[in-house]
Amino acid sequence: MYKGIELSASLMCIDWLNAGKQLSQLEDNKLDYLHLDIIDGRFASDFTMGSSIIDHFRENTNLPSDYHLMVEEPSRLMESFQVSPGDIYTIHQECSRNLHRDLVSIRRMGARVGIALSPGTPITALDYVIEDADIILVMTVNPGYKGQPLVQQAIRKIKDLKELITRMGIETKISVDGNVNMNTVPDMVASGAEILVLGSS
Repeated sequence: MYKGIELSASLMCIDWLNAGKQLSQLEDNKLDYLHLDIIDGRFASDFTMGSSIIDHFRENTNLPSDYHLMVEEPSRLMESFQVSPGDIYTIHQECSRNLHRDLVSIRRMGARVGIALSPGTPITALDYVIEDADIILVMTVNPGYKGQPLVQQAIRKIKDLKELITRMGIETKISVDGNVNMNTVPDMVASGAEILVLGSS
């Protein structure tokens, strides 16, 4: 943690030919989480890691896991991944037919509960469920491929979300994923971001 900001490193952006070395570097640099993007090719047009690969990484690091499921109906995959205390488990509002039920199921797994919003999804989509979330993940690019340009309106969304959280008096944290770099971080943090997902940018 740096001045109250937590850092989560995206495994999606690792150099697979040097994965062990880079994992050690992440630990040496005292990052807070290992961000695990799980994509099923339906909600987002790419595929990433399955449970066997993720479990292998988990066995070789002490970093808490920051799961980000970009999959249709995430409840069908919840049993596939191991969860430890301190882990974050985030699902997309756009992907779950019964979001509240799925959030309750994640809580029962022992994880911190996260809800992700794609760039075009308004924060009003969190009505009646935001109180059940420990973290709201604001996507500042569209879900899927790495290296996309920032969706500028997302900065305003972070600010509006922070104002909502403050007004409600809840302790939900804001995480930001997409084009997080030296140029964009100041605006993200000033707007209310507390967890930054670091990837190819």
